[in-house]
Amino acid sequence: MRAIVLQHVPHEGPARILPALSRAGFEVERRELFAGARVPALSDADLLVVMGGPMGVGDVGDGRYPFLAREIELLGAAVARDFPTLGVCLGAQLLAAAAGARVYPNTTGEPPRPIREVGWGAVHFVRPPAEEPALAGLDMAEIVLHWHGDTYDLPRGATLLASTLACENQMYRLGRRQFGLQFHIELHASDVEAWLAADADYVRGALGVDGIERIRRDTGRFMPRFEERTDRWLDALVRAMTA
Repeated sequence: MRAIVLQHVPHEGPARILPALSRAGFEVERRELFAGARVPALSDADLLVVMGGPMGVGDVGDGRYPFLAREIELLGAAVARDFPTLGVCLGAQLLAAAAGARVYPNTTGEPPRPIREVGWGAVHFVRPPAEEPALAGLDMAEIVLHWHGDTYDLPRGATLLASTLACENQMYRLGRRQFGLQFHIELHASDVEAWLAADADYVRGALGVDGIERIRRDTGRFMPRFEERTDRWLDALVRAMTA
């Protein structure tokens, strides 16, 4: 079996998704779209993983990101076939757009103001995890890393699985084998450090001047449990995509 991972920037790779796929028997190919790699056809793979990135669905048509339109076309074909697909952050937004949903800046309050959800925090599951195979073995809330300013409407026919107060549509299942996660469960501590270096201004804009140190402290606090819980979660997701 072959899985293809679509990567949009150098520092947002699949990290701990790779061993989860390997444990399930997949050979994995990474396509570095930012470096000019080709967007695959569905026939090239048995499973797709679409990673995050600082660009958005609103950047479709921007000459800097020629791959975005082709990804949405690919994901539209995947939706039509219920093809095993995992979208993470930007990947979840692209999957939602391919399914016909609106993607737009996340806001809060009246009048609405933009809000960036950045840093460690819980996601809360909409129903008991025991009722959803992709959440098997988890608690009713789990700590994850958030890093986004956009959100999406729930695609038609999708099942909402997780929410936060700042962003209702955090995780969804589309069909039986497609999942969108607005948050991150794939990271090592070293990945968090790479993101802090690459996105320092974004973090400070969301959390203030001490935002980087706050995330760094929280990473040390949460990472041991995070890795144990999310290894379980990633295995459950891969099983659900291939059942």
